[in-house]
Amino acid sequence: MARWEPNAGQRLASAALTLFAERGYDATTVNDISERAGLTKSTFFRHCNDKREVLFLGQDGMTARLAEAVHASTPETPPADVLAAVLDAIGTFFPEEIRAAATMRATVVAAHAELRERELLKGAELSSAIENAVRKQGRGETAARFLSALGLLALDITYHRWIADPDERSYRDHAAETLDELVAQASELPGPADTTRTTSGRSPG
Repeated sequence: MARWEPNAGQRLASAALTLFAERGYDATTVNDISERAGLTKSTFFRHCNDKREVLFLGQDGMTARLAEAVHASTPETPPADVLAAVLDAIGTFFPEEIRAAATMRATVVAAHAELRERELLKGAELSSAIENAVRKQGRGETAARFLSALGLLALDITYHRWIADPDERSYRDHAAETLDELVAQASELPGPADTTRTTSGRSPG
């Protein structure tokens, strides 16, 4: 029977992040990560398929939390409130004590194409979680795609503002600010009547 290792996933992610920052992604091996974490190579592969995956441990928990947040609303819940619930759900994954590690992680991911590609795939999974949850509520295809796209945008903006904030405001402060900005931007979109007037008033040629 395999020996249980407490916090193995967290230890592997921390070790990998440190090594990627010190040596670079390409120069770091699975053996290096396992040794730095004080774990065996077999333990590594029980948690990750490859070294590209190690910085994304915990993603399944985020995906599940997003779906739960949407399901907790009703089909009548205003879209802004659904987005607020999505941001609040993800906020639990970003307490203040991990801000420095999150900032280092973002720098490492941005510097390596394989990690950027994996980041995009993980983002697509988060978007799909929102879309599928909204669709199951019966809101319709347009609403599902709209909320998933806007939800992913809100998550991305909030996260990057949080890690770059010199004043170290909380993730939830940034989430509230981002949501307010997105709602304000959406409210400025012209309605059908405005679009009709603009089109009809356009001079030919």
